[in-house]
Amino acid sequence: MSSAIIMAIAAISAAPALAGGQRAPMGVQDLVTLPQLGAPAVSGDGHYAVYSVTKTDPETYERSAQLFIRDLTDTAAAPIPLDLGGPAFDASFSADSHLYFMSDRAHTGGAKGAVQIWRVEMDKGAPAGTPTQITGVDADITGYSVSPDGKKILLFGEIARNCLSFGCSDTAPAHLAGPGTGRLYNAGVGFIRHWDQWETPGIYSRGFVFDLIDSQIRGGHLIDGRAPNNGAALDGPAGAGALIGDTPTKPFGGGEDAVWAPDSTGIYFAARKADAIEPRSTNIDIYWSDLSGGAPVNLTQSNTALDTVPAPSPDGQWLAYAAMARPGYEADRLVIQLRNRATGETRAITQDFDRSFHAISWTPDSRWIIASAQDTLDTPAFRIDPRTGKVERLDLMPGNEANISAITALPGNRLLFTRNSIGAPSELFLSEKWRQARPLTNIAATELGKRASVVIRRFSFLGADGDTVWGQITKLEGKDEPKGAKMPAILYVHGGPQGTFNDSWSTRWNPRVVASQGYAVISVDFHGSTGYGQDFTDSVSTDWGGKPLEDLQKGLASALVLDPQIDSARVCAMGASYGGYMMNWIEGNWADRFQCLVQHDGVFDMRAMYYETEEQWFMEWENGGKAYYEDPAEYEKWNPVHKVADWKTPMLVITGEKDFRIPYSQGIASFTALQRLGIPAQLLVFPDENHWVLKPANSVQWHSTVFAWLDKWLKTEGSVN
Repeated sequence: MSSAIIMAIAAISAAPALAGGQRAPMGVQDLVTLPQLGAPAVSGDGHYAVYSVTKTDPETYERSAQLFIRDLTDTAAAPIPLDLGGPAFDASFSADSHLYFMSDRAHTGGAKGAVQIWRVEMDKGAPAGTPTQITGVDADITGYSVSPDGKKILLFGEIARNCLSFGCSDTAPAHLAGPGTGRLYNAGVGFIRHWDQWETPGIYSRGFVFDLIDSQIRGGHLIDGRAPNNGAALDGPAGAGALIGDTPTKPFGGGEDAVWAPDSTGIYFAARKADAIEPRSTNIDIYWSDLSGGAPVNLTQSNTALDTVPAPSPDGQWLAYAAMARPGYEADRLVIQLRNRATGETRAITQDFDRSFHAISWTPDSRWIIASAQDTLDTPAFRIDPRTGKVERLDLMPGNEANISAITALPGNRLLFTRNSIGAPSELFLSEKWRQARPLTNIAATELGKRASVVIRRFSFLGADGDTVWGQITKLEGKDEPKGAKMPAILYVHGGPQGTFNDSWSTRWNPRVVASQGYAVISVDFHGSTGYGQDFTDSVSTDWGGKPLEDLQKGLASALVLDPQIDSARVCAMGASYGGYMMNWIEGNWADRFQCLVQHDGVFDMRAMYYETEEQWFMEWENGGKAYYEDPAEYEKWNPVHKVADWKTPMLVITGEKDFRIPYSQGIASFTALQRLGIPAQLLVFPDENHWVLKPANSVQWHSTVFAWLDKWLKTEGSVN
């Protein structure tokens, strides 16, 4: 075992200890009700930022959001709440001194869509009048973007493909044939369900561009082109026919999928063609619409893998975007590409830098690209020279970067961004002249400072194949121990498998709230984890139960040697998605090590998983690129179902009925096996959750159930708890 680098990092704590004694540990109620910062929107001159703060009622668990505006040029300025006369969300600035926002308030004009766009004129950071409703469309608006010149607006909504306007009242979902409630799908339709929703054939997320005249929208141009033959897709060269697909992309696409050209003459947008092979395809392309209503031009047709996050330079010369190279692989390295807008010539500028970039921002003078990427437990910002491809990691935070996101480059070499860590949720920060940043907000820091903080110890060791593997130990800071008492531990196993338990905040799998229950939380970034180079990430494919299990075994052993306070005899393991798969795999291959397991949305049977999951490309790539029926031996090699006879560890199984990624039947199967073998077990099923548990009350129930299960098997008389 090699421990190359060990760091102890104290979690952020903005308030002193409570008077009269030790601060209370953080609980699930704190996790659920802490205010949450939304991504900021910045005025064109970089003077003001608007952001949302979402609060959760501690009794009803209902959530509400409030917009705030903050002067970025005054270090002493306080955020000011914006009163916009009703509900307001997704705010943005326009070039003509207006603030736009979405609202589901009562509206006029006979529009059938509940969500419409409003705007208000701003003067010195304050509303200068009453907000005006500018849209009256017949479908809900799911997103929007105002053109740089302020003369046009792009609206998104769920619109039938044969509809030439934003909403058609006579469009009926084709799969609801009646007279009963049954859904009828034809073979070749592509997705029948995706993530957590059943598909409605013929209806897609689509964009329409309108002119802004006298505070109202006029006209309406499709960015995906008119669909001939009543919406049937066309074959042929790029630009020969209308695009049939979703933009923003589903299920996770957002405003980053569609951006205006700096001169407002068109829109770059990302979309994946919707057809029979869509469930097996990762081929998202970037298109150009000239706003004529004609077919968009596919700019990345030559690349059959993923192309994403289009970002034109402010001077109009370049289009930057991120691209993968291997079709069918959702975790391939994202390399920043630079396209000459005049000639179309494209080159990869970060090909020699072995990290994957997920966000791109240009400086206002078009001199630099600022992008973020995971890098050994952190997600820092990098400055990239578009001329040479040189990549420089920026040191924006003292100590460690943790998780930096939502980066906006401002005039004067300033960077606005959000940053969170295991210790604290997101706050807004500002860096000047590329130097260390200072906080601009105190959304949750003071409240969280009233709770006992945690310390995070990073460690490395030699894992499978002699490779360096990293991990973290999270514990309550300064906890008094009874003489001779030790602390039980939880081994956290992340999902993906191409993922990471890096130094970041989560409202779902939060090491701080688990550590606050008196446990040492040990996480290991096993082979397949992200942030360590593409070869390391690739190494898990076709090896789900091999190197990752070895890394977990060696990582747990290393952590126990490093921290003698941890009780090696009282350890449970828990994980979700691939981490849930690993709980099932551990049951048959390492069961004697743990007092209990918590398995959330885990794969139980690889054969059933292949035929049940909605994104088929994932299972095919992870098992050598073939369908199950083409190479069943590859799928069966690491199939937990074959080791059920060896199961013996008590397990809590959790699943969501709306989970279409790893359908809840996999969890039912695990629970059935546990019952049949007479192993102590519990099953928690959420009828209204998907692959994640997102609703506040459900989160409280999830944590309460998990903590009770852990306590049952780990907390004994004389322990530290």
